[in-house]
Amino acid sequence: MLPSRCFPAAAVLTVAIALVQPVGGAEADFVKILNEKDLTGLKLFPENAADTFKVEDGVIKVSGKPNGYFYTEKSYKNFVLRFDWRYPEKAGNSGLLVYIQPPHRVFPRCIEVQRAYGGHGSIFAIGGAKGKFKDDGAARKKALKDAREWHTTEVTSMNGKLTAKINGTLVCEGEAEGIHEDPLGWQSEGAPIEFKNIILQELK
Repeated sequence: MLPSRCFPAAAVLTVAIALVQPVGGAEADFVKILNEKDLTGLKLFPENAADTFKVEDGVIKVSGKPNGYFYTEKSYKNFVLRFDWRYPEKAGNSGLLVYIQPPHRVFPRCIEVQRAYGGHGSIFAIGGAKGKFKDDGAARKKALKDAREWHTTEVTSMNGKLTAKINGTLVCEGEAEGIHEDPLGWQSEGAPIEFKNIILQELK
């Protein structure tokens, strides 16, 4: 989903990154959100959108239609989330939904980490949620590859403070207001997109 407004790029990102860095960070501390065979442990909205989200050879293939999302059964607060994504046909739109608040709808009250190709990794509030985030468009432009290539996104959450990295480059950070925990989701929003290697490390 595209934001209704964007915050200007900051010469220096002012949120203290140290507050949201993982403790440790060893791969062994991460668990798989996707079991690479099916959608066990994940839910769909709309619930009848099974044809929209399919797992093939360890990849969640999202058709883009209808609009909706797949999301975790479990709620998360403090974590490092990593996943790979690409647009198999051409650049399109999608997003990672963080701190999804009930009721489920298209699209719910939450914080979105943008998946639209040109604005990938920008963070903003949707559905009535609030937050303040600072974006680095120049860093994003350097980090992005062709939309059809695999990219890695890393999102870190610590008590409502969020950072987003693309291929290891920090592109946005800030803080949500009033929501710090709840399920995570990945959007279907008009264009085919693929996700794989979805892993998460919970932080204390």
